[in-house]
Amino acid sequence: MVIKERRKRKDFWKVESGKWYLFLLSSFLISCTTPQPTTPNQVITINYSPFTENQMNEVYACANDLSIILKVTDQEPDIRFQLGEPEILLGNAYQIGEEEIVVVMNNARPPVVNFQQIQEMFTGKITNLNQITPEWGKAHPDQSGDIQVWVFSSDNDIQQIFNKFILEGRPVVPSARVANSQQEMFDAIKNDPSSIGILPSRWNINHDVFEQPAVITAPVLALTEAEPQGAVKSLIGCLQDS
Repeated sequence: MVIKERRKRKDFWKVESGKWYLFLLSSFLISCTTPQPTTPNQVITINYSPFTENQMNEVYACANDLSIILKVTDQEPDIRFQLGEPEILLGNAYQIGEEEIVVVMNNARPPVVNFQQIQEMFTGKITNLNQITPEWGKAHPDQSGDIQVWVFSSDNDIQQIFNKFILEGRPVVPSARVANSQQEMFDAIKNDPSSIGILPSRWNINHDVFEQPAVITAPVLALTEAEPQGAVKSLIGCLQDS
């Protein structure tokens, strides 16, 4: 087993057969050295995954600098922000940042697990923490050790990345509970000693939950249906330069 260590670089790493490889995005950079002129108060429509909300401050800051008005829409937007490349990329993808996705457990003396054990807990092959180490049961005599897996809905980008690069396409255990938000996932893991789930690492800046060693560094992408022009091009270029 080879576990990717945290690295301060803007690459997207994938895991395949227990090894980490550099994943090359089928995208390109937009230079923003000389921003293209934009019409004052030009409107750009956007939508975004909840898992990219950390980048939204930068998006709005760039829009303000360029005198662009952003309108969030549920329809086809000019720009869609999400984690990772979609299964079918019909347009263009531009990396504007990155997000660390971590496997988290309760802080109550959890066992440190390897890549295979993570797979087996999320797929139901390992169902009790005492299967990993009997010491857990000794430390928690009032707990059964039965593992409660938490996931996000299958259409969420963070769950799709986890399913592809960690579970390698294996189905999640049927007893897994589905968190409706990152806050619900965080609270569930924080309050249940035998729980396991996934979160962006920025949710754990105070170390309220325990992060297992396996980390996915996923790109935050700006997706456009057509090749960016005018204000859209300037906004994406500003985000890549920030």
